[in-house]
Amino acid sequence: MAGLGPNPASGNLLLATDSYKVTHHLQYPPGTETVYSYFESRGGKFKETVFFGLQYVIKRWLLGQVVTREKIEEASAVYDAHLGPNLFNYDGWMYILEKHGGRLPIRIKAVPEGTSVPYKNVLFTAENTDPKCFWLTNFVESLLVQVWYPMTVCTNSRAQKEIIAKYLDETADNFDGLPYKLHDFGFRGSTSVESAAIGDAAHLVNFQGTDTIAGLICARDYYGCKMAGFSIPAAEHSTITSWTRDGEVAAYRNMLERFPNGLVACVSDSYNIWDACGKIWGEELKSMVEDRGKRGAGPLVVRPDSGDPPTVVVKVLDILGSKFGTLTNSKGYKLLPPYIRVIQGDGISYETLEGILANMKKNQWSADNLSFGSGGGLLQRLDRDTQKCAYKCSYAIINGKGVNIYKEPVTDPGKTSKKGRMTLELDEEGHYVTKTEGRGDPSKDLLVTVFENGQLLREYTLEEIRERAELPIVRERRAKN
Repeated sequence: MAGLGPNPASGNLLLATDSYKVTHHLQYPPGTETVYSYFESRGGKFKETVFFGLQYVIKRWLLGQVVTREKIEEASAVYDAHLGPNLFNYDGWMYILEKHGGRLPIRIKAVPEGTSVPYKNVLFTAENTDPKCFWLTNFVESLLVQVWYPMTVCTNSRAQKEIIAKYLDETADNFDGLPYKLHDFGFRGSTSVESAAIGDAAHLVNFQGTDTIAGLICARDYYGCKMAGFSIPAAEHSTITSWTRDGEVAAYRNMLERFPNGLVACVSDSYNIWDACGKIWGEELKSMVEDRGKRGAGPLVVRPDSGDPPTVVVKVLDILGSKFGTLTNSKGYKLLPPYIRVIQGDGISYETLEGILANMKKNQWSADNLSFGSGGGLLQRLDRDTQKCAYKCSYAIINGKGVNIYKEPVTDPGKTSKKGRMTLELDEEGHYVTKTEGRGDPSKDLLVTVFENGQLLREYTLEEIRERAELPIVRERRAKN
């Protein structure tokens, strides 16, 4: 990825796999010509999965000539030392180099990115296009399965968007602020710059607020979006506490003076959040805050950052409301004046959002008063089993004969895999259904050939992915307006 540093696998596809796959070309039955595999969410935390991130993997690793003599020699040396001599498929990779110009003879068909599909449905399939490269389909499994991460982040982010949209629908006049209601604070908690970039790009399918700059570069370079997200000037504890406790008022005044126009956020819990809201913002600096409203300069955003979020948020709103007054919207819920808002960036996750917003509603506060920032709960507290992602072989051609392949472990029926070639279709009621064992109708197949023989055949922009992933309730609101 441009600007994000070297890759530990040195950009060598042949080293970007699991060790045991290096020997699998020796393990298939004699006469194997085709290996066909599929990827799905077998279940999980969320009943629907938003598919996203395959295009990144393809562009990053599979596009064009990815096999060279130098890479083959490098891989051969590594695997001879790592696994033992003569186990690496040197001749197979040389064949790809000489016969295919180093381009992978693989076909990948996938559901369009941004599609929300109920779990237990096929999301993409892969198969070799050259019978001598039957072993390649599952060699690339390790890379392709890494789509679990952006896909799961995107799903998690969208699920949180559903909660926020629900409370806006109940307590606010419109959805205008929804794209900025969940801000990505997750860069520092990510395991690498690349994972932060991929995860944030996935979040930006659903929202437009982020502090993770790497995600903007990912969205630009891999999804054609010049600027996918936005942020504002904001304080951290060091920029406030460096003024010392006696200088807290001066620190806050400095924020208003340094950023006189546009939104500005100020963390306000360094010492006493209640005094900060009531005595500093609400009294000593009140005229400066109100002046932002008179000038149309953009709101001050007060940020509490500790304590029990449902309790703290409502108390902060109550104090600010008592000092600056409130408005009542058309649904009967309270709003702070438009020049002051609140952001809660501590302890935010799918599990905690509902409690905060429910307590606000209970106390007659509109969800429009509050935005959220999330780090670990957005990008980190998930894994491949969150949506039970798996890539399995379901069909092969051996000695000219098609064979349906599956696993059915007696110790875990939940890991039973699908059989045969498959399609993803819509049934008569418009529900997604996976047709297996070659029984599907190719003309109704929603899986699109996105990659074949080294070429990207279908490229998606972030704009169209966002539109595809949009919540039905948002689409309904647009239609009414």
